Amino acid sequence: MAAPATAVEVPDVFQQCGCKGIRTCLICEGQRQGDPPWQLSPQKAYRFLYCPDTGWAVGAEGSDCEGWAFPFPGVTLIEDFLTPQEEAELVRLMDQDPWKLSQSGRRKQDYGPKVNFRKQKLKIAGFQGLPSFSREVVRRMGIYPGLEGFQPVEQCNLDYSPERGSAIDPHLDDTWLWGERLVSLNLLSATVVSMSRDVPGTLLLRSAPTTGLDVFSDSIAAPSKSVPCQEVEVAIAIPRCSLLVLTGAARHQWAHAIHRRHIEARRVCATFRELSAEFQPGGKQQELGRELLQMALSFQGRPV
Repeated sequence: MAAPATAVEVPDVFQQCGCKGIRTCLICEGQRQGDPPWQLSPQKAYRFLYCPDTGWAVGAEGSDCEGWAFPFPGVTLIEDFLTPQEEAELVRLMDQDPWKLSQSGRRKQDYGPKVNFRKQKLKIAGFQGLPSFSREVVRRMGIYPGLEGFQPVEQCNLDYSPERGSAIDPHLDDTWLWGERLVSLNLLSATVVSMSRDVPGTLLLRSAPTTGLDVFSDSIAAPSKSVPCQEVEVAIAIPRCSLLVLTGAARHQWAHAIHRRHIEARRVCATFRELSAEFQPGGKQQELGRELLQMALSFQGRPV
């Protein structure tokens, strides 16, 4: 007689859910009865891939926009920022601190002040700084062009898992407290950051450049076409152990997202944010900014 099958124990991390409101993940979707009160957003009609060599968004192969492109400024991709050995040690140290359940199947660790962005208020109680293991990461950032003088005052670690259906919706980061540069360190697996703009109007396309030095004439003879802005999505491929920096238009005009389909293995992302001008020397809250920065760069923090 065959022995009875034993139930496979599923780790708690894949049974618990932190979703609220319209946000969902695979865990709560499986627990709900009936049709879920949401629909997956359809893919955009016009798909482009960001090309680091040219700084342009180039029409995806096989799509209606193949051979067409447009400039996509404000993106810096630094590959091999960490070695595989450094990555493994960094994640090991992260995992020694507790992860909190978050929206859309994510887990998080916050090292920063508690902020109410709608009311533009913050509390520093409990904030002790960035974690000690980020000291060398922050130091190394400063040696790269475009990151000179970068002094983060907040670090947010997000843990993505295909078992939880992790994702993050298109969004623009705050500009009241957070400054010009958003810096994200991608760990454990490659992914795709999807950029979109939910604004009316059209986007002018030109023939795809072959090098970053290509210059287009404004002559009416230059081939061009227009597509609706709201139907455009730009995919930025993010390798493992790489650093992504968003500034300018990519920071302020294009919302960024991680789609569920682009999480194929565990992914940890550490995002670092600097202070806005209001909290820097000369700003009306410079004293508070100085206090926050002094705390952050003590590197004595635990998740808040």
